[in-house]
Amino acid sequence: MTLKRIRDTHFAMKDAVLKSLKQTRVVSGQSLASELGISRTAVWKYVNQLRREGYRISSSPRLGYTLDSVPDSLLAAEIAENLQTRIQDRKIISCREMQSTQDHAKKLAIQGSSEGTIVVAETQSAGRGRLGRSWASPPGGLYFSVILRPGITLDGAAGLPLVAAVALARAIQRYTTVAPGLKWPNDVLIKKRKAAGILVEMSAEMDRLDWVVIGIGVNVAAASEQLPPEIRPTSTSLAIESARTVHRVQLLGDILYELEGALDMFQTEGFEPLRKQWKEKSHTLGKHVTVVGSRQSIEGKAVDIDDRGALVMECAGGIRQRVTSGDLFFKGGAHG
Repeated sequence: MTLKRIRDTHFAMKDAVLKSLKQTRVVSGQSLASELGISRTAVWKYVNQLRREGYRISSSPRLGYTLDSVPDSLLAAEIAENLQTRIQDRKIISCREMQSTQDHAKKLAIQGSSEGTIVVAETQSAGRGRLGRSWASPPGGLYFSVILRPGITLDGAAGLPLVAAVALARAIQRYTTVAPGLKWPNDVLIKKRKAAGILVEMSAEMDRLDWVVIGIGVNVAAASEQLPPEIRPTSTSLAIESARTVHRVQLLGDILYELEGALDMFQTEGFEPLRKQWKEKSHTLGKHVTVVGSRQSIEGKAVDIDDRGALVMECAGGIRQRVTSGDLFFKGGAHG
């Protein structure tokens, strides 16, 4: 048996032990061993490994094992159990720490990994945001990337960041006391402070998309003093703004469910209905803003989002200008 098959068998057995513990209030080691065709010693080893992963499992010499609580950890087995999507559960890669879920997912996409592959990490040592910036990834957040192969043209994919933003805001809204707002092009704000961000990267051949990787970072559990000092004045977290306890596995499942629904709408009905939803949630339109790009800065009033996701600004003299990228600052210097 190859090393990979041994490892796969190990994970399958551990997941089977966990499934049995979830289905039965109390289960004996002998029952588990008979059910799975392994020894009681092997059952004991799998139970101890689950304990090391954060599952609280009590044991009684006469009764057996009882699963007392499940950790708020981004474990592949927990993620898979909570997903309600068609494609986004085919392959789940979960790590305690990696440099960047986005970079890892891009490598997998280039290597041909299937649509729906999810890469998730508890923390990132080199998380990335837009324009090559770093993304702060303190423990307790939600950081993941998903591979898509939507089969659309590169030109037609221009609105994908806004489509993802609509889905992310819908999922987050369930957990907050105030409805989130959207800041062009890729941020989710709560009470004018950034709670989540999106990074969309793609590759095309002959104007046909080969793959898309959507990366999402959400500040979930951090208290204000736990946020990095440089972003503290402009950032918040769901723990600060939430109306209820936020379990990250459940939040991830909600985001992926909303994302799949938004992408289905995008492919069947086009960008227009999602453009309308983005505008309804906008915290950008109607504001006086400055967009700083690589070559120039543009000042004016944000008045619309066009049919390709670009920001339409009304500048001096009533001239309207279409902006496709850049950093947006609200009048007075606020950078949501």
